[in-house]
Amino acid sequence: MQLIHFSEDGQSCLGIKTGRGFLHVAKAAAALSLPFPSYIEDVLEDPEQAAQLDAILAHADMLTDEAYYVSLDDELAFLPMLSRPGKILCIGKNYAAHVAETKSEQPKKPLVFSKFTSALAAHQEAIPIPAGTEKVDYEVELVAVIGKKAYCVSPEEALDHVAGYTIGNDVTARDWQKGSPQWLLGKSPDKFAPLGPIYVTADELDPTNLAISLKLNGELRQNSNTSLLIFDLPTIISYISQHFALEPGDIIFTGTPDGVIMGYPEDEQVWLKPGDVIESTIEGIGTLVNTFR
Repeated sequence: MQLIHFSEDGQSCLGIKTGRGFLHVAKAAAALSLPFPSYIEDVLEDPEQAAQLDAILAHADMLTDEAYYVSLDDELAFLPMLSRPGKILCIGKNYAAHVAETKSEQPKKPLVFSKFTSALAAHQEAIPIPAGTEKVDYEVELVAVIGKKAYCVSPEEALDHVAGYTIGNDVTARDWQKGSPQWLLGKSPDKFAPLGPIYVTADELDPTNLAISLKLNGELRQNSNTSLLIFDLPTIISYISQHFALEPGDIIFTGTPDGVIMGYPEDEQVWLKPGDVIESTIEGIGTLVNTFR
């Protein structure tokens, strides 16, 4: 199943991908006299609400009028893919080529840091460049969404706890990141964690071999594959779960490949500025687009 999350008349709405486009869940449910969820978190946390989505999708063939469908090309007011994750966790230095370009030492264990929920942003949402930073950078990443509590799980069990995947951009203020031993200030400015545009359930996607890329103003900057992760997703989930429980709705940014601005020679580093457009693409999910302001 593939879902989008958007706002209409001030209300949170979900769309389910079908052959005709994304079925507007609220409109379809009203026509079918069925209950419906409004948030992906509700689907993750409540099996009954997940079943509601299945029931609506099962009757989609009855809804042939275009009024029941939306498209990514429509002027939708997208919302962050998840609105209230308990934890936003990120893995640093997780592609060897990225480690090399930043002249760093390859970590022996997953390097875990976090972002605040105030950093969440949506597909097509403008990302403000804060006053006081001059070195804002991009990082396209595969994001895993936890669907079942994971505590002290083995790598072999880990993927059973993943509900789905989306695309993230771990936007970073490099000068703030390097200004402290902790990365939090550089990673968590408002809107520095855009997610979207599509959430793909785990049964439809193999996270171990996906093309991942990023364009800046149409120029290809990052181009790699998730098969090149130093620590794969099962290892990441198992490692984190040895320290604290992962809960439904928690999200994990799995790391970025090489090609970030920080990896360029110093005299070639042109940091993000207002008007720059980032397109973050992952095979099987789509393209997350954000403009900086």
